[in-house]
Amino acid sequence: MNDFAGMEELMQDFLTESSDLLSDVDSKLMDLEKTPQDRALLNVIFRGFHTIKGGAGFLNATELVTLCHLTENLFDKLRNGELELDADLMDVIFAATGEVRQMFGYLAQNRQPEAAPAHLIASLHAALEGKPVAAATPVPAPQAAASVAPQAVAGSGPDWNVLYHALVGGEPPQAVPASDPVPVAPAVSAPVQAVAVAPDPALSALGRRAADIPGNKAPAVRREADAGKDNTIRVDTDRLDQVLNLSGEIGLTKNRLTHLRSDVLQGRTDAAVLRALDESVSQLDMLVVNLQNAVMKTRMQPIGRLFNKYPRLARDLARQLGKDVELVLFGEETEIDKTMIEDLNDPLVHLIRNAVDHGVEEPDQRAAAGKPAKSLVRLGARQEGDHILISIADDGKGMRPEVIRNKAIEKGLIGADSASSLTDEQSLELVFLPGFSTKDQISSVSGRGVGMDVVKTNIQKLNGTINIVSEPGKGSEFTIALPLTLAILPVLLLRLNNQSFAVPLSLVREILSISPSDLQQVSGKATMVVRGEVLPVLPLAHLIGWSQNVEPEVGVLMQVGSSSFILSADGFAGHDDVVIKSLDTFRPKGVAGVTMSSEGDIVLILDIKELLGDVRGHG
Repeated sequence: MNDFAGMEELMQDFLTESSDLLSDVDSKLMDLEKTPQDRALLNVIFRGFHTIKGGAGFLNATELVTLCHLTENLFDKLRNGELELDADLMDVIFAATGEVRQMFGYLAQNRQPEAAPAHLIASLHAALEGKPVAAATPVPAPQAAASVAPQAVAGSGPDWNVLYHALVGGEPPQAVPASDPVPVAPAVSAPVQAVAVAPDPALSALGRRAADIPGNKAPAVRREADAGKDNTIRVDTDRLDQVLNLSGEIGLTKNRLTHLRSDVLQGRTDAAVLRALDESVSQLDMLVVNLQNAVMKTRMQPIGRLFNKYPRLARDLARQLGKDVELVLFGEETEIDKTMIEDLNDPLVHLIRNAVDHGVEEPDQRAAAGKPAKSLVRLGARQEGDHILISIADDGKGMRPEVIRNKAIEKGLIGADSASSLTDEQSLELVFLPGFSTKDQISSVSGRGVGMDVVKTNIQKLNGTINIVSEPGKGSEFTIALPLTLAILPVLLLRLNNQSFAVPLSLVREILSISPSDLQQVSGKATMVVRGEVLPVLPLAHLIGWSQNVEPEVGVLMQVGSSSFILSADGFAGHDDVVIKSLDTFRPKGVAGVTMSSEGDIVLILDIKELLGDVRGHG
């Protein structure tokens, strides 16, 4: 039932402003815990609750008004020196802010919030009366799910015949049973997340044609997941002004081209007209590039909006575990694509919880090691080239490669022979295996072997990578590398049987020419020596299940995770920055999306990680 009929716009404005205000209050509370006598902070927090209460009163959200009023009165007494702030009272306050956030969730569903828990109201009344309060359990900040959402994948493998028919209307090359796959190191199967930026008539038609194929239905899971996401964005007006100005200039250039087109159609093709046409096309090309960059900037948001919720998360978890941990933020002004921020939340929550629970030692262990009682966990971001680097580092006990190897063997995740051949760096990567945990006892915090595999899977969905550096006794650092945006993807264009395919340029190390004399058979598998390194050769045709009628002429040296191999094809057609169009209703495994080439041809963007996982799974 809609309790707020006719007030949807006011409700959305209230939730947007109040959620930001509550996040700021949470951040200020973390500062207040360090300096409890800071009157300026107390005044800011008081005004925050007062503002939220006023908006809730206008919406007749009675229970929210009641909770904010009690908390506001509490801060009034604190700022007037009538009460003294201690750890137990801070827990009650954090519990109140957590309950306010849960009430926002009711309002977002157009429902009146339920009353706050009786024990919380009782604790607030006790505090206002100057009585001691029992330590409350703060309502936890939003945390990650313990499993990966199901993938929107149709079928158990790439149905290339159906897709080819949907694309070009003809018959595809005959598929042949896959021979023994070329040995490739394990790769997590995770498709690149496709983001549709601009509708294209031809690509939209492709989506409709694919949707008409019998048996292809839009996956409900994906739509439900998308429905819960925040699709709004705040944009600086200066950036919008830049987009508007560029649009105006493009309009003027379009008018000039229309006039020149009329001249050409009337037979005027003298040197002056051709020169003017060339200049106008060059001007349009420059303006379109500038407009694309300006639009991309409107999607960029400071990552601090995501980071600011985590000090509270680390504080609550540390209190629960009896540890003293401070989360230090840096690089909050670094900007990242809005579409990536929400998908980053789960991995970062897992890594922060992992640092506080696994990385940071118990108080007596820190004392024995001569370390300060308070542990510092650093979370930061910076831009390097066309990538964003996010790091989570702790000053805890670090990880010992031999312990990681032994745990993996003990849990049956890897054989003893395989483990003995791993380097220390590869041993640390074992923590990303599903089911891996160094905890012997299962608790509400950890020990179930979920978390780190979710982290790697979700990061790979964003076309990113994650690396570990750890020094026993000193601490560990996890570094996530992400592209600046998922909307524009640099790709290398390959040709196979006159069909174009695109692979992410970030995976390409080198382009090689291939002749039959270069190929050598090792254990029945094709290999090629590149500067002394023996690499497996994997034909693109084999990867997608097509027959190979001609000898491949080019090879692409690719790096997927820790694996290197050569992907062979008939030829390549350069590289390009493409706009990805997702196939929402029909996406075979191994296809990240589609785009259109400069010649107007539809090009499939391959998900190499997923294809490798599929080939390996059938090996």
